[in-house]
Amino acid sequence: MRIGLLTEGGYPYVSGDARLWCDRLVRGLGQHEFDVYALSRSRHQEDEGWIPLPPNVRRVRTAPLWMAEDDEVVLGRRARRRFTECYGELAAVLSGASGGAPAGAKGPSEDSSTSEADRFANALYGLAELAREEGGLAGALRSEAAVRTLERACRAPGAHRAAREARVPDLLAVAAHLERALRPLSLDWYEDAGLGAVDLCHAASGGPAALPGLLARHFTGVPLLVTEYGVRLRTHYLTAPDAPPAVRSLLAAFHGRLAAEAYARAEVVTSGNTHARRWQERCGADREKLRTVYPGMDARPFAEVGESPECADPDTLVWVGRVEPAKDLVSLLHAFAEIRKRQPKTRLRIVGTPAGAEGTAYLGHCRTLAAQLFPDEAEGPHADGDNPVSFEEIGGPELPAPADAYASGAVTVLSSVVEGFPISLVEAMLCGRVTVSTDVGAVVEVIGGTGLVVPPRNPRALAEACVALLRDPERRARLGAAARARALELFTVEQNIEAFHGIYLEIVSRAPIRRVVLDEAGAPLPFAVPAEDHVPIRWATPSPSLVTRDGPGWATSRPVRATTPVPAPEGAR
Repeated sequence: MRIGLLTEGGYPYVSGDARLWCDRLVRGLGQHEFDVYALSRSRHQEDEGWIPLPPNVRRVRTAPLWMAEDDEVVLGRRARRRFTECYGELAAVLSGASGGAPAGAKGPSEDSSTSEADRFANALYGLAELAREEGGLAGALRSEAAVRTLERACRAPGAHRAAREARVPDLLAVAAHLERALRPLSLDWYEDAGLGAVDLCHAASGGPAALPGLLARHFTGVPLLVTEYGVRLRTHYLTAPDAPPAVRSLLAAFHGRLAAEAYARAEVVTSGNTHARRWQERCGADREKLRTVYPGMDARPFAEVGESPECADPDTLVWVGRVEPAKDLVSLLHAFAEIRKRQPKTRLRIVGTPAGAEGTAYLGHCRTLAAQLFPDEAEGPHADGDNPVSFEEIGGPELPAPADAYASGAVTVLSSVVEGFPISLVEAMLCGRVTVSTDVGAVVEVIGGTGLVVPPRNPRALAEACVALLRDPERRARLGAAARARALELFTVEQNIEAFHGIYLEIVSRAPIRRVVLDEAGAPLPFAVPAEDHVPIRWATPSPSLVTRDGPGWATSRPVRATTPVPAPEGAR
């Protein structure tokens, strides 16, 4: 099978998002061939280069999202009018305007949500067809005509209040964002020799990564699989910049419509946990298409620690992760102050690196708070003090690997107020460690009944749960063993690869064959391609009729004449 892997700011770049997951997937499915189509986010990312690629990656094609590649084509009058119609329809959908629907659009008596989705899709694919046939879309999206078209849509009857209040700077900001988001429409990836030749497109995230898959499906009928370990639309909502209401409204409408279109056209949509799956359903995904495939983790680095649970210090708590405000280390420190009152010998190891400038400032604040809550303790007047809270990073002589961090403590703590899939908890479970966590994101789904869960921003509840486990070694051992068994069953690389392998086969088996094979009389010939042609090996005598075109690698896009079959040897009858 030939898979088109679509990424945005990810694989195969060294600093790419989810590059480790993509690399494990590609290497784990060595029986299949992969074509990687990657959108980069910055020049720095491109300059850093790629990670080493396995031999089953046949090709890599890249395109920048951080700059526009203008083809210097100037649209003629008819093409400009066509652009204005399509872009105006797109802007009308985003602003909520009732006018501007092209001929053949659904009337107001029909379901409004379906009508708006169709209008968005028609406008999106209309722009893509213009880029394919005429070129010049990148320049048109940056033109003054695009801004004027957007302004007309915002002033049209029925437009939302926020859109009607958009000022010129707001319109310029929205137009610039749309131009960046729609850059994949101008790429030359959708021809017969590109994505049209793969059996399946697999978008490693929503948003811009799924857009090439939508176009490949539109132009050549290639089936699409969308995987979201973090729901892209949810991320946009939570991290929206401090922009004026008009900008937020229009951009939220665009990303919402794009996500709904990707969910509607995809054969299968996967998420990394049920929490993300519920978000996908709220954002328009059909429940019948949704599958939960947990992220796969390599259990081997944690095997030695997991098989030796007795090496843990029974008086040590461990926190592992990125240091940032969402992790709420302040509540953890206040909880630890309560723990010390009941268990004076307890120590807390905070292991992690700060996430950016905000994380660095937050780490400094936590260090200051720890010094205030726990003055250096000394056994006598002439001895040096020792703070029970330590701030460390993985990679030093004491903690050379993540497994060493989890091995140093009896209980692993998570105190986050916002969390997606808690990787640190899975690592702790693979090490056979019992966990105390806040009830956020997919935490409960991950740990099941193998750990204790408390409400977020509640230091007292966090402290009581930790004390209960510190005082009960038998319970710690029992829950730790159950946690390791659960992690090995659900969260390994092997189960992740096997799940996607099954989804690939399911999608391709249901996809229509985009070719016809005719016999000598001109009638369709069933089963014209022998089963051995699907085997991913090189035969000594290749079949001359198998040409990679618009369909799967084992099909052709135009009718071919069947040759006279070769009689089987006598012994084979």
